[in-house]
Amino acid sequence: MDSETLPSRIAKLVHEHFDALPARSKPTIHPDGSREWIPMTGIVIVKGENTLSERLLCVAVTTGAKCLSASQIPQCRGLVLHDCHAEILAIRAFNYWLLNESRGVLAQQPSPYVRNRQHSDSENGDWPPLELHPDIKIYMYCTCAPCGDASMELCMAAQEDPTPWELPPPAPAPATTPASTNADKDDTTKEASLIGRAHFQLLGVVRRKPARMDAESTRSKSCSDKLALRQVSSLLSCETSLLVAPTANVYLAGVICPEEEISRVACERAFGGDGRMKALNGRAWPETNTIDQDDGDQRHGYRFHPFKILSIPSGQIDTLYPFRKPSPCPSDDKPSKPKTKPGNVSAIWTIAPSHASTLPDHNPKSLPKLCGSNTGLYETLINGVKQGNRASAPLARGASALSRARLWQLVKDVIEQSRGLEGNKWETVLKASTYDELKSVSEEMEGLAKVRGHVIQDARKVLKGWVPNSGDEEWGLDVLIDPKKQKRSH
Repeated sequence: MDSETLPSRIAKLVHEHFDALPARSKPTIHPDGSREWIPMTGIVIVKGENTLSERLLCVAVTTGAKCLSASQIPQCRGLVLHDCHAEILAIRAFNYWLLNESRGVLAQQPSPYVRNRQHSDSENGDWPPLELHPDIKIYMYCTCAPCGDASMELCMAAQEDPTPWELPPPAPAPATTPASTNADKDDTTKEASLIGRAHFQLLGVVRRKPARMDAESTRSKSCSDKLALRQVSSLLSCETSLLVAPTANVYLAGVICPEEEISRVACERAFGGDGRMKALNGRAWPETNTIDQDDGDQRHGYRFHPFKILSIPSGQIDTLYPFRKPSPCPSDDKPSKPKTKPGNVSAIWTIAPSHASTLPDHNPKSLPKLCGSNTGLYETLINGVKQGNRASAPLARGASALSRARLWQLVKDVIEQSRGLEGNKWETVLKASTYDELKSVSEEMEGLAKVRGHVIQDARKVLKGWVPNSGDEEWGLDVLIDPKKQKRSH
């Protein structure tokens, strides 16, 4: 095997794929000399780690640093991505790939990554029907620290004056009305406490995505908070969890960052078993599951799986990636460096499924081939929709394949086309009329498909101050019907 460390080999593989993307997917230098920076994330599967047959597969590469304000959410109708930070796009892209890989397995095509469940038991039932192969581990590579709690020490160190800011006085409580409820007051209080990058002395708390001081606030939680939640709920999305069972290796095995982007104290607090997630140590869902087992065990169920924090040398990232956010200069330095700003374009790339498959909405001839990897999905987004479309008036043609509506349609298509699914267990999924119904359909399923909602609820109780980013649930798959095509058909 290569003498380089595994984290360095993973980083190198992700950068090779990013470098092969078309120029339109990358940050630019503007006529005034200012240059853009953008965080980049990759998901890499390691098959047969530490064996002679070890193989690395880059599944997804994403870039992005933007998210929507709270007021924009009700207009999305499942067609606009709320959160385009690179880490979150990468998880959605992984689920897109996994759904397409599952499609082949359910059509009786073998996959080196997904297989039919080998064992079922009376506690967990035989649902979902698929699982990952046991010799797989999943790693996330990031060019910078996740925003939120895991990066607060880095933010403090970057300030000219790292003295903690004074907290503003609490806002007066809103006037009550006869229709007000305790839940309404509680949500208002929580939202007021959902902070962005400021107030460094508040550590271990849920934060919203950072933004300019003059920007409208968002309810999108920080990447640190979302990754912490994934240590309990797994990488599986609402849609994918209907098909793939939660095993130990469907959780992140490790998150890799440049060494200068890692504060061990912050990462232990944000993600570790002795930090804010400590109350979940030893918990298992269903509660009858035992957890005194090796990670290689394919026993099904949810539990707290803290990932490893791994590093690559800072010199390696300096060589590989010219689009990092520059470190702040001391105030007495001459302004010799050109101005920089975050890029507004998000790039999304996923590898094609291992089986022969015609992917919807994509012309294979127009898809780039990266480092010998066939492309399953390639998109460039601005403000959560495909470039050239408007997020303020979203239409089906502008919806990313990773949007709520497209992923719901994809899992519905996989179920309807599958030869390996029988019986009426899927009727509740297929008959869901709104996205809100789809999210709650697991309550009517059996086995592990029913447990996921309880897992997320319990984890959010530990992540105190979690405010749901609600308002984009009451729509159906008819949003994917193009109004112009609909008119022509009448």
